[in-house]
Amino acid sequence: MKRKLAHVPKTMLAILTSGFLLFMVACGDAPNSPAVPAVSGTANPLVAQYTVLSSCPGKAMVEFGPDTTYGRSTPWYPVAGDNGATTILVAGMRASSTYHMHAVVQCATGTTTTADTTFTTGALPSLPFPALTVSRPNPSLSSTENPGIEMITIPVAGTPAFFTDRDGNPIWYYDVGQGSFPFTFKPLPDGNIVISITAPSGSLLREIDLAGNVVRELKISDLQQQAAAAGYDFVPSGYHHDVLPLANGHVIVLLNTFQNFTDLPGYTGTITVEGDAIIDLDPNWHVAWAWNGFDHLDVNRHLQPTLDSNNTLDWTHSNALVYSPSDGSVILSMRHQSWVIKINYDNGTGDGTILWKLGYQGDFALTQNGVPTDDPSLWFSFQHFPVLLSQNGSQSEFAVWDNGDNRVLDPSGAECVNPALGTPPCYSRATIYNVDESAKVADLEWSDLQTAYGLWGGSINRLQNGNVEFDLNAPVLPPVTGLASQVLEVTQSDSPQTVWQMNIPMPYFAYRAYRVPSLYTDVTWQY
Repeated sequence: MKRKLAHVPKTMLAILTSGFLLFMVACGDAPNSPAVPAVSGTANPLVAQYTVLSSCPGKAMVEFGPDTTYGRSTPWYPVAGDNGATTILVAGMRASSTYHMHAVVQCATGTTTTADTTFTTGALPSLPFPALTVSRPNPSLSSTENPGIEMITIPVAGTPAFFTDRDGNPIWYYDVGQGSFPFTFKPLPDGNIVISITAPSGSLLREIDLAGNVVRELKISDLQQQAAAAGYDFVPSGYHHDVLPLANGHVIVLLNTFQNFTDLPGYTGTITVEGDAIIDLDPNWHVAWAWNGFDHLDVNRHLQPTLDSNNTLDWTHSNALVYSPSDGSVILSMRHQSWVIKINYDNGTGDGTILWKLGYQGDFALTQNGVPTDDPSLWFSFQHFPVLLSQNGSQSEFAVWDNGDNRVLDPSGAECVNPALGTPPCYSRATIYNVDESAKVADLEWSDLQTAYGLWGGSINRLQNGNVEFDLNAPVLPPVTGLASQVLEVTQSDSPQTVWQMNIPMPYFAYRAYRVPSLYTDVTWQY
């Protein structure tokens, strides 16, 4: 947001306007006195608005922290010069705390740093933030803890979307409204956040800035109208589980859709089958491309046989979208198929064919550390959150959170059971597979078997320092009383050691909890 002001001399100048101070950075000769900072509050008590005036074009960023060593920063933002005002939203601060901050402005003639000022954040609102407990069980490993902050999604009505620091303190939140919950939210390249909200009146997709101001939104009813006008062969019923922002400004959304079938194997009469669809939204959030799972998969393959109370079969239950930069494809995790599939998206020009299916009864042979195996239990089962770690030619490396529901244990097809009900018990794992798409071989190169079984949800990623972080959600037999989720950073070694641990109490099940570098694109906060 930029605002032109009347001409002012090329000196540091404080101007009182709209209830907050603006400061101006001069070009040419270095200023003789420090600039007067311009900082004010926003609708979010944890977010400040910092405003820069510059008479010369260049870029500006804000450094901030609990003292004058600062330690955190925003990204660089362009300043147009000609005394125009550039506002920068500063986020990533704890509640009820005083922070120091200053701006750094770079123009062709040099760099200017403004005088230090302080900003005191407000208290957290009366929202159900869970009481998080963080520990570091191995003090000798604490120095290897990966930088960044935690992004936590809790699909409990009334719970906000929020980030915490690595000590479990909320440093940003967004109130999705009473009776609603955030299904997923992700930063956009421009610094805003896109969030999928499930509300009593229907789901919606919303873009907000860091202060919580709504930039735009797309209700599911409006998307249904767009899909109908485009002639798609399905009706999107609701946003669910994931949203995938792309670097070109497009956003790919995951949707429910329903069809009726008669006399499917194992069922009598007509039942409703719930499947998945994908819609690609262009930068204006208009439909640009679509994919319907009913057009490409066999509805007779259903690993989750139980009908719900509405006589509906939850057939695919997809839960994650991943972009493949090497070929512009989309990778989709289908929990109730125990498959991760690759779809010919081709950056919006593909025909939607399934290029491969990874998992039990899929298109890949399985090895473990290079040794061929026919042990089906080594595949992931009812998985969540595949992450593309690397690509090199036909080689792709994926991390997958392996929940383990309905795990096939041997070639006879025997399955595990809920450990609360009997044996052989189901179990969860953090896994990393090296996938050769050309040879159609998947190698299980690393796994961390958990003593607890996480019934649903969860996430995983390999961090910059080589450690692996994962979210074990909804443990059937919790290792700690009252535990809803346990998030662990462990060493990627033969005997993984816990570096960092966060416990999330009941009833705040963390559908996803994972580390991101900061609240801003291309910025990493060490702590």
